[in-house]
Amino acid sequence: MDTKLLKTFEKSQTKTDIPEMAPGDTVTVTYKIKEKGKERLQSYTGIIIARNGRGITQSITVRKVTAGIGVEKIFPIHAPFIASIKSGKHGGVRRAKLYYMRKRVGKNAIKIRARRKVSVKNRKVEDPAKGGKKSE
Repeated sequence: MDTKLLKTFEKSQTKTDIPEMAPGDTVTVTYKIKEKGKERLQSYTGIIIARNGRGITQSITVRKVTAGIGVEKIFPIHAPFIASIKSGKHGGVRRAKLYYMRKRVGKNAIKIRARRKVSVKNRKVEDPAKGGKKSE
């Protein structure tokens, strides 16, 4: 198959309104569901535990705990049934895949510390855990 044709098709199907997100972030994915000839929107809020693929085949795995039971869903980011993706809190994690979250129980299953912001210009570190700024 012609690569130019494939690239133009991918470009036409790729969504542009996707927020920046990384593993550890809390997101709300709104997707379309068809039931009995009707179409409705449903939201799914959880923590991104994995990001897979590139380009048009990119997907995210979102995990949430409902009634003490962990539920994971895989969402293809550029699929036509995805209405919107909204980013919430940004988690500070040092892993690309957060599969260790599956073993956590209770409140620890949804807890991830906030991401630190570092300003390079003034060398200020903002640590949300301590509630203030400090100089290095």
